[in-house]
Amino acid sequence: MPLKSIETKFSPDSTGFRTTQFSDYCEQKHGTKKQHKWIKCHAITGNTTNIVVSAIITDENGADSPQFIPLVQDVANMGFDISEVTADKGYSAIANYNAVQEVGGQAYIPFKSNATGTVYSGNKARLWRKMFHYFQLNNDEFMEHYHNRSNVETTFHAIKAKLGDCLKSKCYVAQANETPCKLIAYNIIVLINSMYELGVKPELLGA
Repeated sequence: MPLKSIETKFSPDSTGFRTTQFSDYCEQKHGTKKQHKWIKCHAITGNTTNIVVSAIITDENGADSPQFIPLVQDVANMGFDISEVTADKGYSAIANYNAVQEVGGQAYIPFKSNATGTVYSGNKARLWRKMFHYFQLNNDEFMEHYHNRSNVETTFHAIKAKLGDCLKSKCYVAQANETPCKLIAYNIIVLINSMYELGVKPELLGA
C-alpha cells in the first residue's frame, strides 16, 4: 500500500516452488526417476520496485490465463492506478485485454502466430482487433511497452535467490500457506529498499 503512488505498471506471470515430496512414478515399469512435486505461484508485480501486489497459489498444473483477471482486479481493488499491464502470449485473450481496459489501463500482450484481427466480431473484440493491428503495424513501439514484463521474472529470481526455491511443508494446504509467506518476506525487503532509495515513508498502524 505505501507504493500506490509509485506503481502504475504491472506484469503477471507464474513460477514454481519445489516441494520435498515426489511424484508417483513407477521406476521399474517405465524406467523414470522420481521427480519433485511443485506448487505454482501466479503473481502480479509492480514494474518499478518489483513488489508482489497479489498472488494466487495452485498446484503444479494450474493454468496461467484464468488467473489474469482476478490478479488485475485485486490490484485495482487495492487502489492502485493501473496505466499498463504487460504479459506474455500465454495470457493473450479478448477477456484479458478488456479486463485491463475496464480498470482504466492498457494491456500489452503479444499475439500468437495464428491470431488474426478479423476472426472475432462484435464490441467485445473491438479492443482486441485494435491492439492486433497496433501490434502488426507498430511492433517496435508495442515491444517497448512489452519489455517491462521482464521485471516479473526478475522478481521471481530475487525471491528464490533470497528466500530459496524449496518449500519445507509436507501437505498441500501448508505448502499453499508457506508460499505467500515467502512473498510477504520478500515484500518487506522491497519496502525497506524503497524507504532508502525512493524516500517512501510507510505509516505504521497502531495495534
